[in-house]
Amino acid sequence: MKHIPVMLDEVLDALAIRTDGIYVDATFGRGGHAEAILQRLGKAGRLYAIDQDPEAVIAAKAMTEDQRFSVRQDSFARLRQCCEEWGISGRISGLLLDLGVSSPQLDNPERGFSFMQDGPLDMRMNFNAGPSAGDWLNRADEAEIADVLWRFGEERHSRRIARQIVGTRVQKPLASTRQLADIVEAAYPRAERHKHPATRSFQAIRIFINRELEALQAALEQSISLLAPGGRLAVISFHSLEDRMVKRFMRDQASGQEMPRHLPVRQSRHGQTMRLVGKAVKADEEELRGNPRARSAVLRVAEKLH
Repeated sequence: MKHIPVMLDEVLDALAIRTDGIYVDATFGRGGHAEAILQRLGKAGRLYAIDQDPEAVIAAKAMTEDQRFSVRQDSFARLRQCCEEWGISGRISGLLLDLGVSSPQLDNPERGFSFMQDGPLDMRMNFNAGPSAGDWLNRADEAEIADVLWRFGEERHSRRIARQIVGTRVQKPLASTRQLADIVEAAYPRAERHKHPATRSFQAIRIFINRELEALQAALEQSISLLAPGGRLAVISFHSLEDRMVKRFMRDQASGQEMPRHLPVRQSRHGQTMRLVGKAVKADEEELRGNPRARSAVLRVAEKLH
């Protein structure tokens, strides 16, 4: 499937693109959002992109030779370091985080993200770093596997699936996505309508292997000092755990801390760094007809105050 940027118009509106602004796409993917942002910039505008996937960085360099555009391979967990090296800390007009897996990653069986096609059990965003999903599943104990499936996939049959994984690998090490999907399906007591039994397990293992929630928390916390006053943070989530994290972060930054009861300024709050921009946005029916993968996407936006 061709990669289609999710909620493109909504993202552009959320970032309130200025022709002379500085923008960071911290999850370049295949550049759908980045390309549209670049088209709206004037000569003084700048766009910086980050992605930990080597293939995404190759795609970024092939997309354009525009001098207003810079890209580097890194994790958005190191957002501050990247921006400091670029010399744009505290000057960013808009920061975009489009979480999850891109269509090219899902559609390439060799990456191991999808249970729909058979391939190596990898699931690493950066396939040159860290243990693969297969490496971990073949050495982790049953309790750890069950915990990951429950915490990151909210999989209610986590213990049953973990037991099946450990029992199967004694006979034959786990090596392929189809093998894992079959194990999960066999462990399910009954089929679910409209959802493959392996959906939550694959999602949980991918999030754990790539430490996605840790990276997201780090990027959110770093964003405050990196944005310019009036700069906007736009985050697209595809998983309830991610969305809850983003919602809580933005809400806390917008509400600040309530002042002590004995002070005469009790109704004001201290430590507000952001204001919420609109409500959470989801893809409309027209977009979903052309891009069903946008069904679970949620866009939230906040603006730095000062």
